[in-house]
Amino acid sequence: MFKRKFHAWLERYFYQPSVFDIIVSALLLPLSAIYYCIVWIKFKLSKVQKFPIPIISIGNLVLGGSGKTPLTKAIFNEFNHEFKTFIILRGYKRESKGMQIVALNGDIKCDVATSGDEAMEYATNLKNANIIVSNDRKIAINKAINLGAKLVILDDGFGKANIFKFNILLRPAKTPRLNFTIPSGVYRYPSSFYGLADFIPSSSDIIKKTTIINPQPKMVLMTAIANPSRLEFIFDKCIGHEFFADHHKFNKFECESILKNYNANSLLVTQKDYVKIKDFGLSVSILDLKTTISPNFANKIKLFIKSYQNSDKIYQTNQEGKIC
Repeated sequence: MFKRKFHAWLERYFYQPSVFDIIVSALLLPLSAIYYCIVWIKFKLSKVQKFPIPIISIGNLVLGGSGKTPLTKAIFNEFNHEFKTFIILRGYKRESKGMQIVALNGDIKCDVATSGDEAMEYATNLKNANIIVSNDRKIAINKAINLGAKLVILDDGFGKANIFKFNILLRPAKTPRLNFTIPSGVYRYPSSFYGLADFIPSSSDIIKKTTIINPQPKMVLMTAIANPSRLEFIFDKCIGHEFFADHHKFNKFECESILKNYNANSLLVTQKDYVKIKDFGLSVSILDLKTTISPNFANKIKLFIKSYQNSDKIYQTNQEGKIC
């Protein structure tokens, strides 16, 4: 209960601060200044490594979600038929250590505890999925290359300033009220870093369609995603909602209790939540978000891949001594 209240306060603090919250933010500004300097120095001093295959990064500058997961799915679906594509992510809140292959050519290699919820969402929702989780993205990229990867997508990869990549940055659906880095504001990277993006999609570049699988007349929304207010469009279809901290690990008892307390026919959950409760044997409805990218967006990525391939050919030719 405390965690849920704290999470609700944080969302208000970052996006709709009260007078008290603004005073707290002002008092924390010295810490934000120190944090800002550390991040700036990290980016400034990073030695960039270029890998032999193109790498696409999906990222954002703020804490919490901005739609990285559905966009990563959309880009995978767009390009995997032409280039064997791997999705690499940290696997936040997973119970495993080191690098783990979650899925290879659609064959799921581990359970959700080992992979983390986001990685398992990719593994179960993408055809011919290739998914690796690792705290060290460079090790994972090299593993993907050894497994035949021709394209890598880094989920939440913007902060990896030491990797050469095409940086796609997403803006949050709601603009933060306070334009500061944490803890005074919601920015984990300074807002000026939008200038480091290779592409910032507009609303017309990302096409979303949401349906409900197994809709029921009395559904209670239960979710453990960042910024659950993003699901506000569905609130009027539910008899209630229960929000948990991002990546919360559900247990069967609390799910049954929510169903009972609301006298609900089913739990309405996201795909990210579903992978953690699918074996509980409960009545579940699923928010199914289908995302595609515009031709303009796809062409931006295609141009990057093409230029990458051409530069690699020139490099190889130079190495062979054919061009002086």
